[in-house]
Amino acid sequence: MEPSAIIADVLSVANNSRLIAHLFQTLMQRNRERRQRNLREYLNSERGIDLLQSAGPRTLDIMVAMGHVDPVERRCWARETSTDWWDRIVLQVWDESQWLRNFRMRKCTFMELCELLSPALKRQDTRMRAALTIQKRVAIALWKLATPDSYRSVANQFGVGKSTVGVAVMQVARAIVDLLLHKVVTLGDVQAIIDGFAAMGFPNCGGAIDGTHIPILGPEHQGGQYINRKGYFSMVLQALVDHKGRFTNINVGWPGKVHDARVFKTLVCLDAC
Repeated sequence: MEPSAIIADVLSVANNSRLIAHLFQTLMQRNRERRQRNLREYLNSERGIDLLQSAGPRTLDIMVAMGHVDPVERRCWARETSTDWWDRIVLQVWDESQWLRNFRMRKCTFMELCELLSPALKRQDTRMRAALTIQKRVAIALWKLATPDSYRSVANQFGVGKSTVGVAVMQVARAIVDLLLHKVVTLGDVQAIIDGFAAMGFPNCGGAIDGTHIPILGPEHQGGQYINRKGYFSMVLQALVDHKGRFTNINVGWPGKVHDARVFKTLVCLDAC
C-alpha cells in the first residue's frame, strides 16, 4: 500500500474517532442537563420542599444532584391494608367476655403476657415501615392458636401479610418457651396440691395427667411411627395439672404411635434416675 493511502486511512480513523467522542460527550452533557432540570423541578415541587424540610439532604439526593442517578417517583411496594378492626374495635371496644371468648384470656392477662414477652419480641422501626407492636404480634399468635382460622384469614383480620402471621406465631411460641415455660410450668407445692385434690374428693392425688395428639404433616422418614390409633399423623403431648387446672409438667415430642402409658413410664424412669 502506498504511504499516501496509509496516511489517508489513519487520518480517516482519527477523524471518525473524534466525531464519535464528540457525539458521546454531547449526549452525556444532554443527559446531565436533563437530570439536573428534573431535580430542580422536583425540589421546587411541594413534595420536594416537604422532603427537604423534614429530612434534609441525603446521600441519594446528593447522587441525584451530581448526576449519578435519575430521580424517579417512589412506587408503593406493599398493598394497603386496614388495621382498624384491631386498633379501634378490639383494643377499645371489646369487653372482658369477648377477650376471654376469642383470645382465651382476659385483657389484663393479655397485657401482662405482652410485658413478660417484650424482651424477646421488641423490634426496631426501619426506614421502610414501622415494626408490629408487641401487643399485635402476641394477638396474632393467640388468635391463630385459639381458632381454626387459616393464615390468610388471620392476615385479613389483622391487616397484615400472610407470611407475617406465620412469623409472628413462631416468634411468640419461641419467646414463651425461652422466657416463661420454666417459670410458669413447675411442680409447685406438692402437699398443697394433694390437699386441694383431697378437698375435691380425691385423696392422695398429686395431679391429673392425660395425653393428647397434636396433628402434624407426615414426616419423610419413619412416617409410620407417627400414625396414631385414629389414623392421622400426630405427636403426643402429655400434660400434668394441679387441683386448680394449672399445668405443672408438660412433655411433647413422642411419635403418635406411642401409647400414653409408655410415655408416662419412660418419663417416670427418667425422673427416678
